[in-house]
Amino acid sequence: MVAATQSTQVPNALPAGRATAVQADARGAALAVRGVNHHFDLDGAALPVLDDIDLDVQPGEFVALLGPSGCGKSTLLRLVAGLEPPAAGELLADSERIDGPSPSRIVVFQDPTLYPWRTVWHNVALGLQARGLLKTQRGRVDDALQRVGLAAFSQAYPHQLSGGMAQRAALARALVNDPRILILDEPLGKLDSLTRIAMQSELVELWQRTGFTALLVTHDVEEALFMASRIIVLSERPARIKDEIVNDLPYPRHRGDPRLAELRRQALALLGLDATW
Repeated sequence: MVAATQSTQVPNALPAGRATAVQADARGAALAVRGVNHHFDLDGAALPVLDDIDLDVQPGEFVALLGPSGCGKSTLLRLVAGLEPPAAGELLADSERIDGPSPSRIVVFQDPTLYPWRTVWHNVALGLQARGLLKTQRGRVDDALQRVGLAAFSQAYPHQLSGGMAQRAALARALVNDPRILILDEPLGKLDSLTRIAMQSELVELWQRTGFTALLVTHDVEEALFMASRIIVLSERPARIKDEIVNDLPYPRHRGDPRLAELRRQALALLGLDATW
């Protein structure tokens, strides 16, 4: 179960000391982003991307990042994953400095990137195989496939899967490493609308069962509000944190809830899009 705080008012920003919904039995890691700045080198000039980002994520919390296209959301995820170091500042997972990739922090991208010549089972097994653990921990592959509902398709090849099934296989490939932070970079962006809606619920259920900390980047305001307990709204590049919206609605959530509509208006106002609603 996810703990939820009920309120008679729709929350706007996170007040000091305000608790957010996290897993009661969370096994996820705490994440701290401290004074992070980042830039890209473009034709010999520095292009600022992130500007003094400070963020704390509790163990087992589900946090979404919203912001204009190209503002630096995915760059921040890459820094959390340890795929590159920040130009300034530091990132910490359970108080340990993030200085490179780790199986405890796994990214699921928009494209499932499954190897077409490998079965679903062998695609999911890649992480364990790379770490020399597959021989002794084969059962973890079967467990991960069971958790995402693909046990019956373990011997199928990627071309035999629908888009939603391929993304489930990518999730299983991440989960087999038992990550403490699951980093989701627009993981449902290429799915059709009906599959995307179904996968949103499945991801939330998976988070509730597993207890990992989730960090999601999405351009879909409703997706962020449906899935996350806290939404971080970023500015135009270079990204700064403009505000935080706490969604204390309990799970499972219902898309027609009037409080979700009010939260959506708040998010769109922060993004400068409220005039269209």
